[in-house]
Amino acid sequence: MSLWVVRILFLVLCTAGGYAISQVRPELIEKGIYGLTIGFGFGGLLIGIDEMLKGFSLRAFSAATFGLLLGTLIAWLIDRSGLFVYADERELWLIRLCLFVAFGYIGMVLAMRSNKEDFSLIIPYVRFASQNKPDNLLLLDTSVIIDGRIADLIETNFLEGIIVVPRFVLKELQQIADSGDPIRRARGRRGLEMLSRIQRNQRNEVKIHEGEFPEETSVDSKLVRLAHMLGAKLFTNDYNLGKIAELQSVAFVNVNQLASSLKPVILPGESLNLRLVREGKDKGQGVGYLNDGTMVVVNQAHSLIGQQVEVQVQSLLQTGAGVIIFADLKSPAKSTVPA
Repeated sequence: MSLWVVRILFLVLCTAGGYAISQVRPELIEKGIYGLTIGFGFGGLLIGIDEMLKGFSLRAFSAATFGLLLGTLIAWLIDRSGLFVYADERELWLIRLCLFVAFGYIGMVLAMRSNKEDFSLIIPYVRFASQNKPDNLLLLDTSVIIDGRIADLIETNFLEGIIVVPRFVLKELQQIADSGDPIRRARGRRGLEMLSRIQRNQRNEVKIHEGEFPEETSVDSKLVRLAHMLGAKLFTNDYNLGKIAELQSVAFVNVNQLASSLKPVILPGESLNLRLVREGKDKGQGVGYLNDGTMVVVNQAHSLIGQQVEVQVQSLLQTGAGVIIFADLKSPAKSTVPA
């Protein structure tokens, strides 16, 4: 919108300038109405050219200028070579016009099609390398914001890049926070608190992306399209969303899988210190949990439920829900119920 304000202001100035010239230099423009028309037409022509060049980058403009100069130089060398010395004077200007137009056009096209490595053929030992690294964009979905572990990863410098939060994800968080269900409302408020915590971190820039895809009905579809459009890496806790992203060749990270991969490897013979919280299925067993939620079943520890004990790992059982550790008391003499 601000660009069109500048364009309209420029058009008004051109129109006023045309009228002013008609008043100051009537020999150039006879009437004021002609000055207004010429000024308006000149401003409109420039705005039209500006609109046509909307997708024309500075790099393309520089390449086209370089190609035009190179083509003009070649045409000038051919013209000065004496090849057309016997040409008629009235034909010579047409030959020169064709030379400069043809080689200028060919130079522009070849320069715009070339890449930065091609310039080393013209200017040896010179490389036009960009000094700016591409942005590393990290796109967050609703589930990973509510989970909160992404904030820990950012604060510990585990993740580097620009954090991108779409506007439609913010709307979904707001709807969850305003829900009538107290559990959903608490989850939504936690998500907003985690997002505020991420924004307070000074190491990573946070951007709210205004992109919207009205034709997509679900937030997951919008996230995948936005990640594909921006070339961003999608962070989520949703297994199904990760699979959809994988099918569409979108880079993603499932924080749950990342946490599972980073769990410490526990081997038989290692010692653990934990608190027993309940009895096990078999007689005499006590059950405790590690910080990551791994269940530890301790033999002959029923009488020590509610106490902190030291155990030694005997075996591990892999299940669909995770790993179950079986252990024995390491110091039975010290782990007795006080009288």
